[in-house]
Amino acid sequence: MRIRRIFDKRTWPLWVSFWLPLIIMTGYFIYRHMAPFGSSSLLTVDLGQQYVDLFAYFRHTLLHDPSAFFYSFSKTIGGEMVGVWAYYLMSPFNLIYLFFPGQSITTGIFIVTVLKYGCAGWAFAWLLTKTHTQKGWLVPTFSTAYALMGWMVANQLNMIWLDTTAILPLVILGLERLFKTGKVRWFAGWLTVMLIDNYYMGYMVILFSCLYWLYGATKYWQSFKTFCAQALKFAWGGLLAVALSAWLLLPTFWALMQSKAQYNVTKLHWKFEYAPWKMLAKFVTGSFNFDQMPSGQPNFYIAWFAIFAFLLFFLRKQPKWPVKLSVLLVTAVLVLSFCYEPLDLLWHADQFPVWYPYRFSFVFCFWIVWLGAQALGQKLTINWWQGLIMFGLAGGLFTTVYLNLKHVTYINVPNLLITIGLAAITLVLLLVPKQNRIIYHLVALILVATDMSVNVVASLNNISYVSQAEFGKYTTALDQTVNQIKASDQQFYRVGKTFTRTKDDPMQAAYNGADHFSSTFESIIPNFFGSIGQPDGDGVVTYSNGTLITDSLLDMRYFMSKTIPKTQADNSNYNSYIPVTSTKPDLAHYQKKSQLSNSQATTYKNPYALGLGFAASDKITDLKVSKTTGDPISRQELIYQTLANRSTTGLISAENFDQVVFQNVKQVTTLTGAVVNKKNLAKTGSIYFKFTPKTNDSYYITLGSNLTTSNASYYINGKELQQYPTYRHTIAVNVATNSKGKTVTFGIQMKKTSLWLQNFTLYKLNNNQFKQSAKKLQQSPWQLTKHSSRKLTGTINSKQPHQVLMTTIPYSAGWHATVDGKAVSIKKVINTFVAVPLSQGKHTVTLTYRPPYLVAGLSLSGLTLLGTLAWFTLKRRPH
Repeated sequence: MRIRRIFDKRTWPLWVSFWLPLIIMTGYFIYRHMAPFGSSSLLTVDLGQQYVDLFAYFRHTLLHDPSAFFYSFSKTIGGEMVGVWAYYLMSPFNLIYLFFPGQSITTGIFIVTVLKYGCAGWAFAWLLTKTHTQKGWLVPTFSTAYALMGWMVANQLNMIWLDTTAILPLVILGLERLFKTGKVRWFAGWLTVMLIDNYYMGYMVILFSCLYWLYGATKYWQSFKTFCAQALKFAWGGLLAVALSAWLLLPTFWALMQSKAQYNVTKLHWKFEYAPWKMLAKFVTGSFNFDQMPSGQPNFYIAWFAIFAFLLFFLRKQPKWPVKLSVLLVTAVLVLSFCYEPLDLLWHADQFPVWYPYRFSFVFCFWIVWLGAQALGQKLTINWWQGLIMFGLAGGLFTTVYLNLKHVTYINVPNLLITIGLAAITLVLLLVPKQNRIIYHLVALILVATDMSVNVVASLNNISYVSQAEFGKYTTALDQTVNQIKASDQQFYRVGKTFTRTKDDPMQAAYNGADHFSSTFESIIPNFFGSIGQPDGDGVVTYSNGTLITDSLLDMRYFMSKTIPKTQADNSNYNSYIPVTSTKPDLAHYQKKSQLSNSQATTYKNPYALGLGFAASDKITDLKVSKTTGDPISRQELIYQTLANRSTTGLISAENFDQVVFQNVKQVTTLTGAVVNKKNLAKTGSIYFKFTPKTNDSYYITLGSNLTTSNASYYINGKELQQYPTYRHTIAVNVATNSKGKTVTFGIQMKKTSLWLQNFTLYKLNNNQFKQSAKKLQQSPWQLTKHSSRKLTGTINSKQPHQVLMTTIPYSAGWHATVDGKAVSIKKVINTFVAVPLSQGKHTVTLTYRPPYLVAGLSLSGLTLLGTLAWFTLKRRPH
C-alpha cells in the first residue's frame, strides 16, 4: 500500500524528475570511466585540489575530533574553522562521505554529485506540482531542463554550490505561498536552510528573491494596502531566516572580516566587462571548456524547449502587460548583471571571483525555465505568428554567433549545427497540431533529455580529470607515513614535507602541517609566510622553503621526504604520483627515522624544534617586522635572535660567489637587482653561479617573485631545482649543507630575452650559533599535558624575568588564556602569533579557543526559534 502511495499518479512525475537527471549523469560518468566504474575520478581543478581534502577533514572531525569544528591545526599552522564549515561543509549530503575513507572518497563524491543532480530535478518538479503550474510528463520535461542547465554542468566541480539548485525552487515556493496565503514560514524556513547550507550562494538567492518579489507583487497585485502587507511579510521572512541562522552567520561574518573582506574592491568601474553580444554564444551546446573557468561569459545553456517557452510568455495574451513588464525588467537586470561591472560585483558581494565568473547564472536559468513552464500549456502548441517570431529571434542569434566564431573560441561549427538542429526540431514540435497529447509530451521529454545530454557530453569532454591511481596511491602513501609518525609520537607537533599533491594535504591526512588553501583564510598567515620566504597568495600558503630557523620556530618536529628509489623503474613510477616541490639539503641535520618496508616516504626528526610554545624574551612584543623592508633571511634572523635575547646580527651573513659564468648573456658586475640580457636572441642564455663552502654550514639563495619558472629554469649541480612554482614574494632556497670543500653550482637558464635578478643573494647560516640559540629557547618549553583542537593546557618554567610564553599559534580574538587559573590578556607578537605574559617561576597555562560571536549568534538564533515556536503555539490554540 505504501509503495503504491509513493508511486501514485500525483508523485510519479517527482520520481521521474529525480531519476532522469541522475541516470543521465551516471551514464556519462560511467562512459568517462569515473571511479568506482573505471580508472578515472571526478577530481579536477578545485574539487581535486581543495574540496576532496576538506571532505576528508569533515570525516575526521565527525568521527574522531568534534572540537575541530571550531579550530584546526591542520589549517596551515592553525586557524578558525567555523567559516570553513559555513562555506564548504554544511551540506547534509556530506554525511555520505562518512562511509568512504581514504582513496575511496572519490566514490562518495560520485554518489553525492549525481544525487545533487537528481535533487535539483526533484525540487523543481515539487515547485511545478505544488503551484499547479504543470502536470504529467511536462513536469520532468521542465525539471530536466533545469537540473542539467549549463551552470550545473560547468560548476559540478564546485560541489559545495550545487545544493543551491535544489533549495532555490523551495525558497521560491515559499514566496509563492507568501503571496497566495500570506504565510511566511515556508519562505523563512527554506531561506534559513539555504543560508546554513552555503551563505555565499544564500546571499545570491536573497538578491534574486528581491527581484522575484517585484515580479510576484505585480503578478498578485490587489491593492496598495496588500502590496505593503506583502512587503512587510517578505522583509520579516528574510530577517527571520537571518536570525535563525545567526549561530553560524555571525562567527562566519567575523571570519570573513579576517580573510576575504580584506580583498574587497575599493574602486568601482562603471563599464561593460565585455561586448554583451558574446553572451549569445552561451545558447550554443557545448559552450564551455577549461579556458572558460578562469574567465569567460556566464554559463546558462538551457534546452531550446524551455527557451521557446520563455519567449512564449511575452507572446501570449495572458498575463497582462504590467506582469510582462516586470518580467522584462527582472530579465534585463539579470542580463545586465552578466556584463556590467557594478552589478556583477553586487552579486559577488563586492569581490571579483577568482575563477568561475558569473557564479549567479543559476538564477537566470531558473528564471527562464520557470517562466517557460508557466507559459507553455498542456496543449503544447503555439500559433504560426508566434513561431515566426521565435524563428526570427533564433535565426538572428545563430547568425550573430556564426559571424563571430573567431571571437568565441569555445564554440565550434559542429556544435553550432547541432544546436540549430535541436532548435529547429523543437520549433517544429511546438508548431505541429497535437492529436495525442501524451505522445507529444513524451517526445518533448525525450527531446529535452537529448538536448541537455548533448550539452553535458560536449561540455565535459573538454575537461580532464585526475586518475584514480594518481589520487589513490598518493593518498595511501601519505596516510601510511603520517600514521607511522602518529604511532611513535602522540604529543603535539607539526609535520613538514618536501612533496605536495595539494595545499590541503594536512586536512586530507589529519595531521598538523603548514600548508593551506581556502577562500576563508585569515590574511595574517599568508602575510607572515610571505615575509619569511614561503610561497603565498590570497587564501593560500605552501611551506616548501623552510630553513633550519623556520623549521625550529614553527615546531616542524618531523619531515616527510620522498624515498629515493633503488631502481630507475621505481623512479619513473614514484614521480607519477609523488611530486617533489622542495629541495632541502638541510634534512642531513635531522635524524632519519625507521620507515615501513614498502613506504614511498622517509621520515626525519628535527632535534631543533621548539614545540608549540616556549619561554622567550619579552622584547619580541615590541619587535616590528615589515615584509616591505629587508629580505626573508634577515627577518628570520631578527625574529629568532630576538626570541633568544641574543645579538640580532652574525647568525646570517651574505656571501659572494667565487665565480660567475655567462653563456650567451651580457656580463654584469653587480648581481643582485641586475637585469641580464641575451647576446644572441635565437640561442639559450645561461648563467652559472659557483661557490665552494669553507664550512659545513647551511647555504640559501633568495629568489625574488620575478625569478619564477615562467621566466627561467633553475639547477643545482646540474639537477633541476625542485621548487613550488608560484610565489608573489621573495623565497629562500636551500642550496647546500655539509658541503665543505665541494663546489656548488647554481644555474639559471633564461626562457626570455632578459631576466631581472630580483633579490638574488647567497646567504650562509652559522649553524653553531643557530644551535646555541635553539638550545637556549628549548630550555623552558611549554609542556602540554592536554591538547585538543581548541584547548591546550601545559606547564612552563620561566627561568628568567622579562619573559613571555611565545607560541606559534596564529593570533585571533577567539583565543583566551589563563595562567595558574587566572584569566590574562594575550598579546599579538610579530603581527602574527599569540604570546602570554609570564612572571618568573613555574606556571600552568591554558589556551582556549571560542569563535567570536558564536555565543551571540547562538543566543539570537535560540531566542528567535523559541519566539517563533511560541507564536505558532499561541496562534493554533483554540480561542
